[in-house]
Amino acid sequence: MNKPREIQLLKGICEDAKRKGKITGTHLSRLNEVFGQRFVKSWNAVKDRRVKRYTLRPSGRTIWIVVGRKMDYLVMPAADFCSCDDFYYHVMDGVAHLCYHLIAQKIAYSLGWYDPVKESDDHYDTLMAEWKKV
Repeated sequence: MNKPREIQLLKGICEDAKRKGKITGTHLSRLNEVFGQRFVKSWNAVKDRRVKRYTLRPSGRTIWIVVGRKMDYLVMPAADFCSCDDFYYHVMDGVAHLCYHLIAQKIAYSLGWYDPVKESDDHYDTLMAEWKKV
């Protein structure tokens, strides 16, 4: 299955940023051109360290969270899924390819600009119940 051009562009920029250890002005301009306000919001989330990577122990399970305006959003980068309303209303309807939380997670991961959080596997159910609140 071919991924949309926007997703491929983001992937390429993230790979380049990871290799170089930084994101360039050209990268930022291109992302802004392609994603517009979604990129602006995602970049603010990255800069504000609102992307969290939870690692559960001893399982090693990883859970990505982006702290949004109203609540924390569960992001599953391998599936290009997010629990936010924008994902449900615009990404699922084909209006957009990614919500800003997914863009933020991908950029934060490539740059290492996320907050690592370690938790016990015993807290999994409690954490998931909090993140799945509607």
